Amino acid sequence: MARFDQRVGIITGAASGIGKEIAQRFAAEGGIPVIADLNLDAAQATATEIKGTGADAFAVAMNVADEAAVEKGIADVMAKYGRIDVLVSNAGIQIVKPLVDFDFGDWKKLLAIHLDGAFLTTRACLRHMYAAKYGRVVYMGSVHSKEASKLKAPYVTAKHGLIGLAKVLAKEGAEFGVTANVVCPGFVRTPLVDKQIPEQAAALHISEDDVIKKVMLKDTVDGEFTTTADVAEAVLYFAGSPTNALTGQSLVVSHGWFMQ
Repeated sequence: MARFDQRVGIITGAASGIGKEIAQRFAAEGGIPVIADLNLDAAQATATEIKGTGADAFAVAMNVADEAAVEKGIADVMAKYGRIDVLVSNAGIQIVKPLVDFDFGDWKKLLAIHLDGAFLTTRACLRHMYAAKYGRVVYMGSVHSKEASKLKAPYVTAKHGLIGLAKVLAKEGAEFGVTANVVCPGFVRTPLVDKQIPEQAAALHISEDDVIKKVMLKDTVDGEFTTTADVAEAVLYFAGSPTNALTGQSLVVSHGWFMQ
C-alpha cells in the first residue's frame, strides 16, 4: 500500500516552488493533493499536470490571510472529498529591508501571510481532523526559525513563531490523533530566493555572486543550495508519521548551515 493511500492533503502555495514539489511527491505516493494558491489559474495548471500522471488532484483559490477565503477553500475540499488528513502550511513571501527602514504595512503583510495564514488554515482543518481523530500538520519554517539574518526582521519573527504554534498544536492535538511539525529549509533556489539576490546585493553593496557565496551559502558544508526535493522529503516524513512520537519537533534541512 502506498504511504499516503487516498489521504487528502492541503498544501498552501502549491502552484510553484517547494509547494508544487510536495504536491507532486504526495501524489506519487498515493495521496490526493489539494493545490491551494492565491493564483487559481496556476493552481489548476499544477493540478492538471499531476492528474496527467494518473493521480487525483484538486485546485482551490486561497488567500491564506483572508479568513473567509480559507473557510471557503476548506469547505470546498470537504464537500468534494469528505476528509482532510494532511495540512502543509507552505504559502509565504519575503520582503528584505533594514529594520530601521521597514514599512509597518510590509511588516503586517508578511506576518499575515506566514502566521495568520498558518493559524487560519490550521483552525479550519482541525475541526475536521479532530472529528476524524487523525491529522498531520506540517508548517514550512526556515533556518530562520532557529537563526537570524540581517534585513529579514518580520520573516525571522514569523518563522520563529511557527515553532511556537506547532508546539501548542502538538499538545492540544495529541488526544485527537493530530501531530504538528516544522520543516526548516536553508536557501532553496526558488523565485522567492532569486528575487532576494539582487535586493540583498543592493542593500549590502556587494555583488550578486557574493550574496550567494558569502551570505546565503557561506555556512553550508558544501556550498550547495537546498533543493525542493530535499524539503519535500522532510515534509512527507512528518506527514507520513504513524504515531505521535515525532510531534512538536522541527527538522532543519540546510546542508549543514544550521546544526542542532
